[in-house]
Amino acid sequence: MAEHNLTGSLGEQLACRFLEEHGFEVLERNWRQARHELDIVARKGGELIIVEVKTRSSDQHGPPEEAVKKGKRGKLVKGANAYILATGCELALRFDIISVILHPTGKPYIHHIPDAFYPTLHERPY
Repeated sequence: MAEHNLTGSLGEQLACRFLEEHGFEVLERNWRQARHELDIVARKGGELIIVEVKTRSSDQHGPPEEAVKKGKRGKLVKGANAYILATGCELALRFDIISVILHPTGKPYIHHIPDAFYPTLHERPY
């Protein structure tokens, strides 16, 4: 497995543990259907939370969460729609980002961003 895949996998493990320690129920990890993929699908209270995990070995090139740009957000929204259709889930939906920075000599830095973005119906709402 390539090093960046190992880094991503470790980040997802740490993110799952973080969520569970904070009262979330992890329902799915690396959920896939056709071309849709969701890193983590979790539940807390009456909400379904789609979590995108971004992991880096340093913050040399900026915070990992900055990599979740418009195109990726659109893919997450489509993936969430596919998940809801596949499972019949009727919970309220939100999108979170967990940013993980792995420090080789210390404790990983985990930054959870609840409600990181909101899906829009149109590219240009007016």
